[in-house]
Amino acid sequence: MNEAPYDPRALANFMLDEAERNGLALTNLALQKLLYFAHGMFLNETKRPLVKGFFEAWQYGPVHPVAYKAFRSAGAEQIHFRAQGQDALTGEKKPLQMPTDPAIRQLVQGVLNSYGRLSAGRLVDLSHAKNSPWHHVVDKGRTSVAFGLRIADDVILERFKYHKVAIGLSAASGNPNEDTPFT
Repeated sequence: MNEAPYDPRALANFMLDEAERNGLALTNLALQKLLYFAHGMFLNETKRPLVKGFFEAWQYGPVHPVAYKAFRSAGAEQIHFRAQGQDALTGEKKPLQMPTDPAIRQLVQGVLNSYGRLSAGRLVDLSHAKNSPWHHVVDKGRTSVAFGLRIADDVILERFKYHKVAIGLSAASGNPNEDTPFT
């Protein structure tokens, strides 16, 4: 049974648990990018959103404001806590419903395997790819009125293909000063 769309904090909690199991340390900046990549992949596969709400184009890439706020207190440090919900009637803190769908669990594991070991800077570079959803919204915001620089799901569907998949922890070709022909 597919439970999407999820509370973005619950999916972030699940992603943090999986990252921890894999020996990965995530900051809020990295978590935001990984959450965005998982959402974009799911949206492109199923044409349905993975998380409730929306992403916004911030200086360092896509951010889900609700998830960001939940983990803001970690600052630039590794996140060592999990977000909680709040009972609307009593105001008491309560745990968030974790994803149980095996396909979602597999998606999150795939995102962590592909991107989880990249530095936050590399994730930012990837999220800023030319013609990507973030780039499109920021560029449009320079020339017209943009309300909150929201990255709509239809823009993600249309432009997610412009993200280039990074392989490895560093550039495969090193840092060349100039291009050379094949020999």
